[in-house]
Amino acid sequence: MDDKKRNILFSEEQIKVRVKELGEEISKDYEGKELYVLPLLRGSFVFGADIFKALDVKAKVGFMTTSSYGHSEVSSGTVNVVNDIPDNIEGLDVLIVDDIIDTGYTMEFVIEHVKKLGARSVKTCVLLDKPSRRKVDLKPDYCCFEIDDLFVVGYGLDYEGYYRNVPYVFNWESK
Repeated sequence: MDDKKRNILFSEEQIKVRVKELGEEISKDYEGKELYVLPLLRGSFVFGADIFKALDVKAKVGFMTTSSYGHSEVSSGTVNVVNDIPDNIEGLDVLIVDDIIDTGYTMEFVIEHVKKLGARSVKTCVLLDKPSRRKVDLKPDYCCFEIDDLFVVGYGLDYEGYYRNVPYVFNWESK
């Protein structure tokens, strides 16, 4: 894939501005509350860290690892918990953070899982929303950007484990 041209969809600066705006919005919504931020690994570790730093509320962080893609570009539809939430979240307000929501299978699974663990409230925050691929009735509560049905990488999103370190989001075009 390196022999193709990178088509930058969202620059590092655009992402920084939008993350700051979302951090302010989330902080306002959770003012006076304690928040448990739950980034889903591995894809959301970059975005999750930036959102967490943008919050101005009392907040804890924990991580959960799920898998539904393997090394494919499309979700298998089957969600597996690789590493579960390390903390007791009973009675807490939980914000699930993910890099992208497309089919919605993973997010729907995690929402139900968090509810079963006794969370007081559950909201979702994603870097990218790809509604054209949605298979479940789910809309993220907080979203940086909506995209068309493109395969994207960068800023935590990967291709075969690579490109997560790129500070912007892109897809490839033929040269």
